[in-house]
Amino acid sequence: MATYKAPLDDMRFVLNDVFEAEKLWASMPATAEVTRDLADAILEEAGKMVEGLLLPLNRSGDEEGCRWDDGVVTTPTGFKEAYRTFADNGWTALAGNPAYGGQGMPKSLSVLFEEMIHATNTSFALYPLLSNGATLCLDAHASEELKELYLPKMYSGEWAGTMCLTEPHCGTDLGIMRSKAVPNGDGSFQVSGTKIFITGGEHDLTDNIIHLVLAKLPGAPEGSKGISLFLVPKFLPDAEGKVGERNGVQCGSIEHKMGIKGSATCMLNFDDAKGWLVGEENQGLAAMFTMMNYERLSIGLQGTGLGEVSYQSAVAYAKDRLQGRSADGIKNAAGNADPIIHHGDVRRMLMTMRALNEGGRALAAYLGLQLDTAKFGEDAAVKAKAEDRVALLTPVAKAFFTDRGLETCVIGQQVFGGHGYIREWGMEQFVRDARIAQIYEGTNGIQALDLAGRKVARNGGKSVQAFLVDAREWLAANRDVAVIGKQLDQLAESLDMLDSLTSELIAQAGADGNAISASACEYLDVFGYVVYAWLWARMMAVAAQHADQPLQSAKLITGQFYFERLLPKAKSLAEQMRAGSGTMMSLPVEAF
Repeated sequence: MATYKAPLDDMRFVLNDVFEAEKLWASMPATAEVTRDLADAILEEAGKMVEGLLLPLNRSGDEEGCRWDDGVVTTPTGFKEAYRTFADNGWTALAGNPAYGGQGMPKSLSVLFEEMIHATNTSFALYPLLSNGATLCLDAHASEELKELYLPKMYSGEWAGTMCLTEPHCGTDLGIMRSKAVPNGDGSFQVSGTKIFITGGEHDLTDNIIHLVLAKLPGAPEGSKGISLFLVPKFLPDAEGKVGERNGVQCGSIEHKMGIKGSATCMLNFDDAKGWLVGEENQGLAAMFTMMNYERLSIGLQGTGLGEVSYQSAVAYAKDRLQGRSADGIKNAAGNADPIIHHGDVRRMLMTMRALNEGGRALAAYLGLQLDTAKFGEDAAVKAKAEDRVALLTPVAKAFFTDRGLETCVIGQQVFGGHGYIREWGMEQFVRDARIAQIYEGTNGIQALDLAGRKVARNGGKSVQAFLVDAREWLAANRDVAVIGKQLDQLAESLDMLDSLTSELIAQAGADGNAISASACEYLDVFGYVVYAWLWARMMAVAAQHADQPLQSAKLITGQFYFERLLPKAKSLAEQMRAGSGTMMSLPVEAF
């Protein structure tokens, strides 16, 4: 019963009108052939594909789930055929390196595609998106021999990829992992260990699965400095590069989960499995982070995509559901009740969902452009600045997208009332599917600690100051947009608040060892609301140029709602943060 139409007009508005992406693409040789017309056509085709191929399998995939039988995993009915169609039409190669069969499309375009596939079928989306991350890591760090052997088949969708980090006794603390890799003397290694929570670790969608596995070499340094990365295929390629004998990796079980039931979440046992080193010895975590940073943005888009389909479904229901009379006069004279979309509380919910979704889409596109600059740019200083911005905002995007995504899905369920709790309407599935995104790829608490500790306190707030300089420069250059004068004043105030909070956080961290962990989540949320405010101001400034057009008019109203109703939440979060760690850490452990 879910309703979804790819929001192409809004995507094009953000990409083309607000950020003028074509200018950046044209300035870099690697993306110079990507024009606005080409990008628009890709988005158009992507919308048709997800609506016709993936959305119809979403509910059935949730109800059927994946099945495990003696190490063999079967995906829900229709997934295998859909994956073949998906791959045959080139979607598994969209952002891949053209030297090995990829299409070389920029990340600023692919993030919008990723939002679409998460919106229509998150369980399905996880299979190709994990493969995309694996190919990115291999392209950046693997030997030429490994790239030539594996990348073409992974881009084609013949083979899939995974990332294998977590073990039964350790989650985020990878330094205490037990997986081992022993050299064979011929350039290969025997990898042994158990990994859990491996998305797509076993399935029937592809002929082979290529696992990127973190393990420790003999005599490696203790902790995270002694971790190496290995490529371990499910089947060893033969002399012709085709699927050969089975390697020593087996799926011991799959998890029975709250949501994303069409995605196989596996326990994998590596028993002297043959693998090859990716990158340098003891530098595996750094290599894996190439993949993880992209995956964190992609998982953030899980929240945005599910928020969008929840919003569209809630709007359709609110326009159709008749209940009560509007407070400002009858709207449906032919009936005995008005559509609930005319009730103030329903409008509050729908506007909240819309404002958060569109703010998230703008941040995703902005980060995509920064990633493109960092990867394809030719000016060293510009690339370094983009890399710093990506490092700063990736934890914000992952955590804020997914927190707000769950919030939006719950609000959408609330619009449906009792029907939102019933499976047939689809809203409860969105809530269940969205919940995991706050947990995997680094819990949102870990993201907040990364932001507040590593990205702010450890470098004295320099990255934040660089962001504030850019935001204030934009603000100064657009002060003459009178129609949004009030919002520009609010933006200036919020930037000042973020500035002062950053200084307070650094000061707290210097005096209190618990300050970062006590305030990190609130600080990240403040950052998220302020970044959204900056992006909403940018969207409103562009929309003001054509305020008589439907999309632009709606953008101005939605932006005003964001500044009036959502941005003020940052002030209360700031007060919570200023409370410090004293009270929360003072209760004796035995009192819990």
